[in-house]
Amino acid sequence: MRTVLIDYDSGNLHSAEKAFQRMASEVDGGSVLVTDNPEEVARADRIVLPGDGAFPSCRAALAARDGLQDALIEAVEHKGRPFMGICIGMQMMCTTGHEYTETPGFDWVSGECVHIDAATHGLKVPHMGWNDLVVTGTHPVLDGIGTGDHAYFVHAYHMRVANPADRLAHVEYGGDVTAIVARGTTIGTQFHPEKSQSAGLRMIANFLKWTP
Repeated sequence: MRTVLIDYDSGNLHSAEKAFQRMASEVDGGSVLVTDNPEEVARADRIVLPGDGAFPSCRAALAARDGLQDALIEAVEHKGRPFMGICIGMQMMCTTGHEYTETPGFDWVSGECVHIDAATHGLKVPHMGWNDLVVTGTHPVLDGIGTGDHAYFVHAYHMRVANPADRLAHVEYGGDVTAIVARGTTIGTQFHPEKSQSAGLRMIANFLKWTP
């Protein structure tokens, strides 16, 4: 069993790699590999797409890696490999992003990535730091995770889903801000589970055991 974290120069993957390796060791979740090799992505049993920065630049960086995006789409859409998107990796699961310019996502979860409307409430954007999850859905990856658990966020945009059933959790920040989405064999977290202490590590462990 191998979990692949896709490296497309979207940020520092060190903390994510360490967190996934730690939990893989604890739950007998197999090996963890950070790679930009399409062949490794195609062979992966589970796939994680992290991302820091802006939606359009991350989307372009992924597409610029020869064969990498095609391997990801093949693995998720046609082979049904379990997939986790983190931060911008989650945002790319949507239909369309609206950061700077309209940018297509993978359309794995119908909806749009829109700016957080919190400045009008006197709150700073980007939304940075800890916030309490409000869990409204059920999912195997959320086993042991509940309302009030803390998660660490760094973002200015979030996903507005078309189907409310696809949104499993949100946080309050000048209104509700999407925190977790899922559909089929895919799940995404707007926050960074690798930086979210016990709740984040629990989610990573659950993902490594998840069999859709």
